[in-house]
Amino acid sequence: MKKFAIAIHGGAGTILRSSMTPEKELQYTKGLEEAILAGELVLSKGGNAIDAVETAIRSLEDNPLFNAGRGAVFNHEGKNEMDASIMEGKTLLAGAVTGIKNIKNPITLARTVMDKSEHVFLSGLGAMEFAEKMKLEFANDEYFFVQLRYDQLLQAQKSDTILLDHNEIYTPANSRKGTVGCVALDLFGNLAAGTSTGGMTNKKYGRVGDSPMIGAGTYANNKTCAVSCTGHGEYFIRSVVAYDISCLMEYKGFSLKEACDLVVYKKLVDIRGEGGLIALDSNGNIELPYNSEGMYRAKKSSDSPLYIGIYKD
Repeated sequence: MKKFAIAIHGGAGTILRSSMTPEKELQYTKGLEEAILAGELVLSKGGNAIDAVETAIRSLEDNPLFNAGRGAVFNHEGKNEMDASIMEGKTLLAGAVTGIKNIKNPITLARTVMDKSEHVFLSGLGAMEFAEKMKLEFANDEYFFVQLRYDQLLQAQKSDTILLDHNEIYTPANSRKGTVGCVALDLFGNLAAGTSTGGMTNKKYGRVGDSPMIGAGTYANNKTCAVSCTGHGEYFIRSVVAYDISCLMEYKGFSLKEACDLVVYKKLVDIRGEGGLIALDSNGNIELPYNSEGMYRAKKSSDSPLYIGIYKD
């Protein structure tokens, strides 16, 4: 019997029950549920995986709780500067954008780069010029203004530090990460993956993380798996994490779980890389590994119920 499956994440890091109010936990749970059910609806109606990925991520981008789209953090100049990427497992086509501003849904711009251009990766003003040409939806600065995110910027600027997500100033001990992503398998056996982020609070010098980089933060190949990562991007770039999972499956014969466990719990840990990922193979197996205190995550398939997690189980 043909099967579909989908998983999403909303960031990984120091996420503890002790620091979460019941009201805030409910909001996060609702946001994850809405996003994954939106993507699942596409799949259950016979839609393709790439559409399901875009749909789920758009829902997360529209939710100010998550560091992507409307909830994107502020850079050093007080602007919301966003990145996104998307990839199709059947054709290995991909699209990515970085350093974009005022684009309502960065994942849709990444998808449009894939579908409507001969390129894979566009940046900054050029990417925004392309978005205008393609008549994508823009939003003004007020749309992206979230008081909590602005307060984080002021805190980070005051101490000249980098804030990865939520409420804490970055140190190796308390780092938090904020990114959203989705992986999906459709009824035709095709995989897709996508990732979107606002990056780091108070980031400078045009810093780019792993989220828009095909192979580092996002990868999909029908022969192996679909992967979307979240964490301290510099380490995920150095380890080419998303592609490494696929390589271990293709060339070493690892199962999805074996590949994910080796990369997340051994290879990343060895270089002090913190974070997690969601991964899905062509048989509908889903893995949600992370080496941090928690990760906003959810999964569902045609033969398994909805699961939503935040903390370590």
